[in-house]
Amino acid sequence: MARAVARTPYVRIARALRRVRDRVRPGARPGARPAVPTDPAGTRRPAARRAVRAVGLLAVVVAGAWLGLLVVGSVRTPVGPMDTSMTLRPSLTGGTKINVSPLGALELDSHTGPIRLDVDVDQLDPVRSQALVEHPERISGLQEEITGDVVDGTRELALRSCVAVVTGATALGLVVYRRPRRALAAGGLALALLAASGATAYATWNPKSVLEPRFSGLLSSAPAVVGNARSIVTEFDVYQKELARLVTNVTKLYDATSTLPTYQPDPATIRVLHVSDIHLNPAAWHIVASLVEQYGIDLIIDSGDTMDHGSTAENVFLNPISNLGAPYVWVRGNHDSMDTQKYLSGLRNVHVLDGGQAVTVAGVRVAGVGDPQFTPDRTVVPAGDDAERDAGRRLADSLRAQTRAGTPVDVAVAHNPIAAHQTDGAVPLVLAGHVHRRVNEVLPNGTRLKIEGSTGGGGLRAVEKDEPERVHASVLYLDRDTRRLQAWDEITLGGLGLTTAEVARHVPEDALVEPEPVPAAGTPSPAPSPSPSPTPVPGSPSPAPGAPSREPTAAPGTPSR
Repeated sequence: MARAVARTPYVRIARALRRVRDRVRPGARPGARPAVPTDPAGTRRPAARRAVRAVGLLAVVVAGAWLGLLVVGSVRTPVGPMDTSMTLRPSLTGGTKINVSPLGALELDSHTGPIRLDVDVDQLDPVRSQALVEHPERISGLQEEITGDVVDGTRELALRSCVAVVTGATALGLVVYRRPRRALAAGGLALALLAASGATAYATWNPKSVLEPRFSGLLSSAPAVVGNARSIVTEFDVYQKELARLVTNVTKLYDATSTLPTYQPDPATIRVLHVSDIHLNPAAWHIVASLVEQYGIDLIIDSGDTMDHGSTAENVFLNPISNLGAPYVWVRGNHDSMDTQKYLSGLRNVHVLDGGQAVTVAGVRVAGVGDPQFTPDRTVVPAGDDAERDAGRRLADSLRAQTRAGTPVDVAVAHNPIAAHQTDGAVPLVLAGHVHRRVNEVLPNGTRLKIEGSTGGGGLRAVEKDEPERVHASVLYLDRDTRRLQAWDEITLGGLGLTTAEVARHVPEDALVEPEPVPAAGTPSPAPSPSPSPTPVPGSPSPAPGAPSREPTAAPGTPSR
């Protein structure tokens, strides 16, 4: 009886709901499934449900394709003397990563797309690698062999990747949906996405990315893997040669794992080390001395802020400069006092530049101007950017006077980028610091401005920051005949408490032109033509690999810490 009484309201409510349904749908068959109402525009409500299903299907496709690549999407293929594994990986930026365990890795901006090519160097064939090291002339015969190996490996990788993504997406679709039709749709969509990704990578492929590799791990301590600047300009014009040289250098590295090779001096290249904003960090001298020895540096240029307060008590910090192993050219920064400048002038092997003064050191003519401001002195009102512009104009006037006198300057140096901008058109290359970050740009009249980060990692005050500031220095490769910039290596070390290291090679766009053929014996050589000035690219973002790199420009007048 109680159950019957409780059931009565339920039956009444159900009947009421059916009556409401019948009123909404006149003539509907009793018990029939109600029709789906539509909005005034005629859009069916299941549209949102279909969108959710489409997103879910896409998630299944991506996850299944990734799992397929992870499980079976790898191929082992020989490349010259090396046995390698090639794998495609999902990526937001694309590119190629070559892992040379245990030495480190090379990263190339080879393409843009949602997939990245990972190449793991597994092992070397002892016989082939030893023969290559002992007979480097065999590189000419290896070019076609290595290119063919890479093409065969890439073709096999593409086929295996297609099978992997289709299999992975189909299997996961079958598990999720339990319907063969849905599973096959997932596999087909995965294949279409892989094909679109491959087309994007092919359309954006840039073989000259080998010219600007980024090294990490122990490879960053072996600049010989990059080769000299003259080799980059004259020998890396064909992709097969680039790839063959890369394989050969990696082979040599493997052969000398215990004693990594150092940079071999090139008689056609002048190596200049650019440092800046050391800010009283004693560790900087050990870094500079190591770079001088490793790279065979001919000249060191310091664009200022070597000190922190500029007091006479700090002068003893400068004593190691005389023993760094290379001539030291210095300009005053806004943290360096006149007492600092006077002390440095008395040190052996140091050349202090100010007021546009020029000096020829290691075959390079350098002119510089000291910063007109000394900001640690709080009793003096800062002169501001106008004083920096005046100093830069004095430097530019001196540069033009040097040109008229027949002794043109190759490199100008100023601490503040505002002063450095005033030299545009008067010198091929101007160096600066002050802002504690790298900036590389070609000014409107053709002068290249290179601003270095802090070689002292922000100095001793870096401990005040949440994260340590990195240590920056650059090696500039100048042609010995023209003293024009041929290439540069950007060296970045981890800051306080970090041990990371990275070396990135850059080549200016005007240095990538094909070299003129050497005339036959007895043929008179034509008169040398002047090197073309770099083409300014104002306001453009980072260009393709091989072009001049340009980081976001910081406000030039920002005072250094």
